[in-house]
Amino acid sequence: MDTLTSMRVFRLAVDAKSFAAAARRLDMSPAMASKHVMHLERRLGTLLLNRTSRHLSLTESGATYFEHVRQLLDELDDVESAVSQSTAAPHGTLKLSVPVWMANPDFVGVLNDYRTRYPDVRFDVDLSGRFVNLVEEGFDLALRVTNPLSLGPALIARPIAPVTFHLVASPHYLRKAGAPADAQALARHMMLGYSAFPANSALEAEGPRGIEAFKFDPALQTNNETLLRLAALEGMGLAFLPKVLISRDLEAGTLEAVLTDYRFFGTKLYGVYRHRRYLSSKVRTFLDFLCDDARLLL
Repeated sequence: MDTLTSMRVFRLAVDAKSFAAAARRLDMSPAMASKHVMHLERRLGTLLLNRTSRHLSLTESGATYFEHVRQLLDELDDVESAVSQSTAAPHGTLKLSVPVWMANPDFVGVLNDYRTRYPDVRFDVDLSGRFVNLVEEGFDLALRVTNPLSLGPALIARPIAPVTFHLVASPHYLRKAGAPADAQALARHMMLGYSAFPANSALEAEGPRGIEAFKFDPALQTNNETLLRLAALEGMGLAFLPKVLISRDLEAGTLEAVLTDYRFFGTKLYGVYRHRRYLSSKVRTFLDFLCDDARLLL
């Protein structure tokens, strides 16, 4: 049995706390994944993992071995990445975590165009909206609107594009309620709010008269921007939404932007990846592709 493969199985099983998850990543059966770890235990003459029907945990010897295996495999991957940057085309599965609002035609177009250029790369995209652990869950890259200073030393954040938010509503809603004249008027409108902003909390916008504080009491709150968009299209009220999600709605006239002389919630989209000496060619080329694509510069 190949010891290097056994080490990779062991690392993935520990990260995922599951033989089944490690087996899926390496395209083998859970029984074979378990045999690989037993191969290491026989070779080393010690138990590496405590096993129950629902849980895996490291023994004391296993914890020591795991730290060395992780470092060794990272260094091996770095060497392979350094060589492949100049000799090999990107290939393999690129496991991504992206915000929910990236489920839009422009981002799908980016994925399709990248695949056209690099057909040997496959995508595994998580749109759950949760804050994933890149190392433990085996993600290659996360696209996040985040503060890069909060990431810690183990992760790198590369800026990709500004994220512009617009205040929008359907033409039906605006005919019924009228367009707000300024930020303070939002307190009198039906608002659709993002859960990150507590109800009636003070927010700020940069308008013609400088920085203005305003409040609103949302008729609907959710952590899902796609639901906010659908509610706005139904005429339920005004919503703050990233332009990349609603650009086609604005072009079609099914949503209209209001208070366009105000700046709301400007931020940036970052590509976040594990701190490594060398990036794999699939991550490096995909990041370059994102940064060069004008569809995300909205």
